[in-house]
Amino acid sequence: MRRLLSPPARWLRLLPLRTRLAVASGLAVAIVALACSTAAFVVVRHELERQFDIQLGQDATFAAQQSKNQPPQVISGECRYLAAPACSQVVSASPAHDPAGGYVLPVGPRTREVAAGEHRAYYSDITLDGFPVRMYTVSFTPGTAVQVAARSDTVQTGVRQAAWLMTAVCAGGMLLAALLGYLVARGSLRPVARLTAVAERITATGDASLRIQTPPGGAAGAQGRRWRPDEPARLAASFNTMLAELEESVDARRRLVADASHELRTPLTALRTNAELLIDAERLTPRQTARAARAVDRQAREITGLVNDLIELARTEEPDALVEVFALDRLVHGRVEAARDHWPELAFTDALTDTLTDVAADPAAGGVHGVLVRGVPQRLARLVDNLLDNAAKYSPRAGRVEVTLGVVAGADGETAELTVRDHGPGIAPEDLPHVFDRFYRSASARALPGSGLGLAMAQQIARSHGAELTVADAPGGGASFQLRIPITRVPL
Repeated sequence: MRRLLSPPARWLRLLPLRTRLAVASGLAVAIVALACSTAAFVVVRHELERQFDIQLGQDATFAAQQSKNQPPQVISGECRYLAAPACSQVVSASPAHDPAGGYVLPVGPRTREVAAGEHRAYYSDITLDGFPVRMYTVSFTPGTAVQVAARSDTVQTGVRQAAWLMTAVCAGGMLLAALLGYLVARGSLRPVARLTAVAERITATGDASLRIQTPPGGAAGAQGRRWRPDEPARLAASFNTMLAELEESVDARRRLVADASHELRTPLTALRTNAELLIDAERLTPRQTARAARAVDRQAREITGLVNDLIELARTEEPDALVEVFALDRLVHGRVEAARDHWPELAFTDALTDTLTDVAADPAAGGVHGVLVRGVPQRLARLVDNLLDNAAKYSPRAGRVEVTLGVVAGADGETAELTVRDHGPGIAPEDLPHVFDRFYRSASARALPGSGLGLAMAQQIARSHGAELTVADAPGGGASFQLRIPITRVPL
């Protein structure tokens, strides 16, 4: 069951994020300020009362010194004034020794016990003449006690003033915290607001070229310090990276659709023309009919191959169920033999290594010999076929295609390096950056058969296997393609 939000929680969810952050920071500071103000108030009140009690103790000592060797009597009786001590008296433990005029301060059983030495000194709060009074009773001589009292409304006034001051400080701290929290949240969330605006605009217009303006990472500040992006800035930078990838993906899709439609237009037009000729086959000679039928078959195969290549290019990763460990040298040797049959006028020379043949001695190798790699054999065979076909197309008549396979040890382990080199015209410098682009064909290759997808497909297969495929001009002429793929010693 879904948990329902409480009404306050639902109300907060309706507020903007910056307001919620300001409210949260204000509440946090309010709790801290309230706790600090309460603690400060308690300390101030306790200190005022303690100082007042200390003053009463000193007054009691002074009164005792004044009435030394005197009978129980009232020393001072003006309790309604703020003078200190306003009231003081010496009380006897026995009522029989009380003065004839009585006392100005209340005398109770506990006072008699203090005078008799049966109770310790104590403080008490009383009311005299309508004023709050604090009284202190302490033992004097044997059988007597001293009582002093003073108006305590000054202390209560100080406590109230402290309470108002602490309340004002707490309220001011809350308002200041809310304001600063709002300003900080507004400044910190500015990249998020820009991100939201850009996302909404992209949604409305479909324009993925928009970007969020962020300070350059690592730029030196005014004091020589290097700026380090915070979380919202990094979020904006990541969003810009995502937008760049999205824009590149959209552009690649548009180019793919445009190039595919361009490549399909010619064979489809020719196929339609030949099909229309075959519809009126009675007007054609048998030789013309056979020629049109062969053309339809060839063009249908070209379209089928182009569509299959596009489907292959749409793959982003290899199916796990088809991944296995196999001997790359055996696969390459088989593809070279197939290329010899397909291109009998060319000489294919292969120099395949047996460096890892000793791996077969390891029982973990499962009886697999040679250069072991992990991947989909059919896909890597397609990669090798595309490289061999490309080398054969650009090789001169009776030319030579050299295929070598070696093993190189590196910091990350052993890598198999497959090199396919032809002795053709090579690749022009302006064409090198575009060799693996889809449908890209140099000016010298436009007359050759093919759709321009073979090398793009080879590059995609290599990347999906964690391999690297590069091209360079070979020494002495021709082009050299090199595939580097990690070697595994333990099969699935």
